[in-house]
Amino acid sequence: MDFDKAEVVFKVIEVLEKLGIDYLIGGSFASSFYGIARSTNAADLVACVKPMDVHPLFVAFEPDFYVAEETIRQAVQTGRHFNVIHGDTSFKVDIFTPKIKGFAAQQIERRQMQPFGSGLKREAYFASPEDTVLAKLDWYRRGNEVSERQWLDIVTVIKVQGERLDLEYMRHWAAELGVADLLKEALAGAKLA
Repeated sequence: MDFDKAEVVFKVIEVLEKLGIDYLIGGSFASSFYGIARSTNAADLVACVKPMDVHPLFVAFEPDFYVAEETIRQAVQTGRHFNVIHGDTSFKVDIFTPKIKGFAAQQIERRQMQPFGSGLKREAYFASPEDTVLAKLDWYRRGNEVSERQWLDIVTVIKVQGERLDLEYMRHWAAELGVADLLKEALAGAKLA
């Protein structure tokens, strides 16, 4: 089935915005925006979902998406993620609900409104390019450093963004996240060390 994945992401964003929940687009959607576009089977969002948001969020998603209210509640309580699956397309959006402190707080504070979607006619909040790289480095490390696709996303964003990147910020948070060695390697691979 051919469909516009960005349109599905926008449906999710509209729900979050309607409920006043801060969010950002991360993962492969963000790395495709800042680097080189590639296909993905899901979208990743970070959202500041509070316990009081759980039921309204479930109700707002329910007509168009498959989601369980208890799954949302557990994700919010544990600082993990839940997913919503679009009923018409089966496209999945993972919504990460970290405790908003440390790096997660920085991501939300530094998010950037960017044109997005077909013809770039709409806007949405994206993780900054630096935070996109840092989050992907963290996922790469957690995934036992085996995903060539993740690594390519990381190096590509660094190459494309180049001198615009705040390397001091990236080095600080890479050390905090325990991925300083990977950042050094990625910067060298992108010839930006």
